Amino acid sequence: MSIFPETTLNNIVELTGIGQSYDGGESFIIKDLEFLIEDKPDQGQFIVILGMSGCGKSTLLRYIAGLQQPTEGKVLLNGNPPDKTNRASMVFQQYSSLPWMTVLENVSLALKFKGVPKQEREEQARELIELVGLKGHEWKYAQYPTLSGGQLQRVAIARSIIANPSIILMDEPFGALDIRTRLNMQMLLSNVWNKFQSTVIFVTHDIPEAVFLADDIYIMKSAPSQFVKHIPVNLPLVRTKETKRDPLYTQLVHQVEDAMMEVSDMG
Repeated sequence: MSIFPETTLNNIVELTGIGQSYDGGESFIIKDLEFLIEDKPDQGQFIVILGMSGCGKSTLLRYIAGLQQPTEGKVLLNGNPPDKTNRASMVFQQYSSLPWMTVLENVSLALKFKGVPKQEREEQARELIELVGLKGHEWKYAQYPTLSGGQLQRVAIARSIIANPSIILMDEPFGALDIRTRLNMQMLLSNVWNKFQSTVIFVTHDIPEAVFLADDIYIMKSAPSQFVKHIPVNLPLVRTKETKRDPLYTQLVHQVEDAMMEVSDMG
C-alpha cells in the first residue's frame, strides 16, 4: 500500500517508478520509488526527508531540480518534466553564492537571467535581503569571511526564493553551521516559509530539526531505496521557540527516532 494516497488535489511534485543504477542496470541503489507531493493552495507544505546516509535523499532532490536524470521512471513538476522554465530552486549544504558578486547581485541574478530590468530586480532583491536579515550587507561580497556561514546561507535562501518561490529544495543547508546559528536559521526558515507558503522539500539528518520544521516527514530505507514511513507533524503551522517545549513536539521526536531505528534495521 502506498504511503502517498491519491486525493483530488493537483500534484506539484511526482516521481513514479524511479530506479537508479550506475553499472548499466546490473544493480539498483534506488528501485520502484514513488514520491508524491500535492499542491495545497494558500498553505504550502514543508516536507522533510529522512533516511540513513547513502540512501539517495540528495539524489531525489537533484532529480526534482533537473540536475540528474534517473535510470528509469518519471519525474514531473506541475505535470511536466523539469526544464529551464519548469525548475525548482535548490539550497546546498556547501556555500553556493558567487564570491565575486555582491549580496545584491547574487540574490537578483535569477531575475537578471529572466530579463527583468535592473531597477525592478534590485527592488525585489532588496525586499528579500531585508526579510532574511541581511539589510546593510547588500554591497558586501558573498564570500567567507566577509560574511559568516549563516549569512551566506541567508543569501542562498533569498536567491532561491526570488528564482522560484513555489518549490524550494534544501539539501542539509544548516549542516555546516554552529548550533546557535543553526537554531536561528531554523526559525528564520520557518518564518520565511509561512510568508511565501511555498512547497519546501528539506533533507536533514537532525531529527529535532525535522520535527520543528516539517508538517510531513517521509523516511527512506536503503538497499534498494524506497519510502517506507510517513509521519504527519500535527504541530501548529506557525512554529516558535515555545514549540520545542510542547509535549507533543517531544513525543513526535521520539516517534521519529523509533521509526528511524526500525527503518535502519531494514537495510
